[in-house]
Amino acid sequence: MASSYPPLNLAVRTPRLTLAAATDELLERLVPVVRAGVVVDGEPAPFDDPMSLYADSPEREWRWLRRIWAGRAKVDASFWRLYFVVCDDGEPVGMQDLIARDFAAVGTVTSFSWLAPGVRGRGLGREARAAILHLAFAGFGAREAGTDAFADNRASNRVSEVLGYTRNGNDWATRQGEAAELLRWRMTREQWATRRRSDIELSGVEECKPVLGVPR
Repeated sequence: MASSYPPLNLAVRTPRLTLAAATDELLERLVPVVRAGVVVDGEPAPFDDPMSLYADSPEREWRWLRRIWAGRAKVDASFWRLYFVVCDDGEPVGMQDLIARDFAAVGTVTSFSWLAPGVRGRGLGREARAAILHLAFAGFGAREAGTDAFADNRASNRVSEVLGYTRNGNDWATRQGEAAELLRWRMTREQWATRRRSDIELSGVEECKPVLGVPR
């Protein structure tokens, strides 16, 4: 059943997965994944502070849900964050977000994502990023997309490299209270166009633009 709020009707479909707008129904289905834990012991922590996914359960699930609910309520032309659940064969396995500030003026976006540990290493992260880039450039007409990852997050940085981003300097952030180096990446519309895919389908985009202050 379609929502009366257009951002909750957005979807991006590829041959491998669907990015479905994070409705409460889908978030509830994703709660067991969050409860089981997204951060893997012994691996470099992937998220900067503050991050609800570092908390212990059940505080982890509560904080995670509250941040998404709060983010969905703070949408206007000056700032928006669209939350998508990554669905693999219909099963929620992670999230992929698209974020923008003053998009109508500057046309830039950033992205954020995570996947359940059990589905990593199958190319789903790369496919989800390609899908969100298609929404940004083909759907909303973005000029440029950016992303970053800690220098020791090899998987995320590799996805950026393979998809055609170029390095855009370094930065620093804290994770779990400790300073760590970030690698920054950027992709222009021209760079994306050389790799544009024809097998990605968008739905709900035109109805969503007025909510986000995106020109039609």
